[in-house]
Amino acid sequence: MSIRNRLTNPIAACLARALRRAREIPGLVLLAVLLASCATLLSQQQPFDLVQMCDPQIGFVDYAAELARFRQAVQQINELKPDFVLICGDLVNSPGRKSFADFNAAKAAFKVPCYCVPGNHDVGEAPTPESLGFYRNSIGPDYYSFEHKGCAIIVVDTQLWKAPLPQESTKHDAWFKETLEAAAKKGLRIIVAGHIPLFSRVPEEPNGHDNLPLEKRLELLSLFERYGVQLMLAGHTHRTLIVQYKQTLIVASQTTSLNVDLQPFGFRLWHIDAAPPFRHELVRITSDSMTRSATPVH
Repeated sequence: MSIRNRLTNPIAACLARALRRAREIPGLVLLAVLLASCATLLSQQQPFDLVQMCDPQIGFVDYAAELARFRQAVQQINELKPDFVLICGDLVNSPGRKSFADFNAAKAAFKVPCYCVPGNHDVGEAPTPESLGFYRNSIGPDYYSFEHKGCAIIVVDTQLWKAPLPQESTKHDAWFKETLEAAAKKGLRIIVAGHIPLFSRVPEEPNGHDNLPLEKRLELLSLFERYGVQLMLAGHTHRTLIVQYKQTLIVASQTTSLNVDLQPFGFRLWHIDAAPPFRHELVRITSDSMTRSATPVH
């Protein structure tokens, strides 16, 4: 069995760990250990729901309207009762004490855990120690990870890939690789949440607003493949974007600020099962009742 398969297939990883002990444990005991290990892994890989929000970007076009739509989205999400929410960057249009305070006050109404991703409007097109410090003091860490029901959710700061900052980007890269490796070794499903998608059409496309620099992009795609990343949730594009690279689905979704593809304001509800394909659907922002629009699974 190849290293890649051991890392990307949870059951194969479980079997490999048990088989490595074969020389030390008698046959029947080994079988019992193997079955127990795999049963434990399967019991951890429980289905769950999450909500992907993109670019609330309070202050982008109409500050009051965008804040009101964000508050409405919070209310509707509370009714859906997902396991948690990921807000995929551009929390506000211009970072400041008032905008971050208004965002935090609205976010505080969530009745489920909510995790924030930094966007270019939150930490700057070219992050500085000062802009990162202001974000971290106002919102929280700009990259981190957590586990949920047999899944590793890895939140990244894509601006440190888009416009590298010495020391900060190096530290971020080392952490990301270590976190991927640890999750893969544990046989966890892996979801990466960032702001800018790796690419918007094809992996080798020219550098542009809606992707990461080609050299870094290809490096990251190689890591995604090696460690079995199943899903990347992104924002930034202000339009629906669904692309695939080998086993990784990359999705940017509708916003609550401005959608250039004229899609309705909304957020995406994901149903994360034990293995892909994962089902997902649009939930529109409405003051009356929730309207869902089914999205084909890729």
